[in-house]
Amino acid sequence: MSKSLKIAVIGDYNFTYNSHHATNLAIDHASNFLEIDASYYWVKISEVLKFRPQHFTQYDGFWIAPGPIKNEFFLHGIIREILGRSVPTLITGDGYRTFVNALISIYHLNRSEEKLISDNLVDGQQFEKITITPHSDDFIKLYSNHSKLELTSSRYSLYPKLIRELENNIADIEAYNQFEEPEIISMKSHPFFVACGFCPQISSTREIPHPIIYTFMKVCQAMMDPPLAKQA
Repeated sequence: MSKSLKIAVIGDYNFTYNSHHATNLAIDHASNFLEIDASYYWVKISEVLKFRPQHFTQYDGFWIAPGPIKNEFFLHGIIREILGRSVPTLITGDGYRTFVNALISIYHLNRSEEKLISDNLVDGQQFEKITITPHSDDFIKLYSNHSKLELTSSRYSLYPKLIRELENNIADIEAYNQFEEPEIISMKSHPFFVACGFCPQISSTREIPHPIIYTFMKVCQAMMDPPLAKQA
């Protein structure tokens, strides 16, 4: 019998934030859809900073939750740590910008110290609608039976120079928004490390779980319970 999945949701939980409540519900939606047992644990950023290497191995997946992010520098370090591991990871919302900045730092993509990513282009704390255009075959398939309309409270512009650098053996641009800006990015050398600028959990329902989230959960399950090797 498979053990229960353990998902660490990294962020400072606030029950008044719709995106935080929706994160919990989306995990339940995906678990029910996949008929798997999953437990999730909100872990404060300040707590993750105290993790020893063995603490990271206690979880089958990491989800960096939407902000607001109290200390982007601390989250930057956490993302660097997780990037070095093969654990499935999903980033939604504000952490997208921190993730991109971490890649810029790790791969030395800004030697001239230019500004390569904009500030948040969404005013206030309201959600705005964006339209997703999947770019890769995998995400075209994921969105084939799902609405391409998403909700976001954070939207960023990546400079063309940065996009070219990222696509050069570092990351894949999985989808763009209607402003022709990258909206979903994944790591090339990782089994599942996906960052979305929007919040897919907002549009997830029990009847129609969001495909990005159930795919994340499915990969966590597969890596936790790899198929038994065939006997000779």
